[in-house]
Amino acid sequence: MLNQPGTIEPIRKVVTVPASTERAFELFTAGFGEWWPLATHSVGEDKATGVVFGEGVGGDIVESLADGSTAVWGTVTRWEPPHLVACTWHAGTPVAQATHLEVTFTAGKPGETLVQLVHSGWELRADGEQVRSGYETGWDPVVASYARQAALSGLPG
Repeated sequence: MLNQPGTIEPIRKVVTVPASTERAFELFTAGFGEWWPLATHSVGEDKATGVVFGEGVGGDIVESLADGSTAVWGTVTRWEPPHLVACTWHAGTPVAQATHLEVTFTAGKPGETLVQLVHSGWELRADGEQVRSGYETGWDPVVASYARQAALSGLPG
């Protein structure tokens, strides 16, 4: 049985990165494959060879596997560079079990951007509370990897 809408708290992760909003957005989307920790966070695990974040509404987030197959993790539902990107999220599960991911990019101090990730829609899954629990800690190394790449890129923005 599904939970009532809004009854499971969204996951919120916030990080400040040393980049302009434009660069932070670009790294999160176009540079997704540069920083996403495929070895620990992928459908194909050791068979994963890459992942791309499709550009614009309707673009897919797609993992590539060594055997040439792919796995779609989600589809972009909002694309508002450099301030917001949102998508469905169903990595490793059927589209019918998709949750919702929204990432905002807000200018902070000069040369810094506050990046907030909100993962919601858990009540759309019968196992929403359990799956949410795994993502609560699972997002931490992902966000940390993004922040490390932003710091390492050293690209002014």
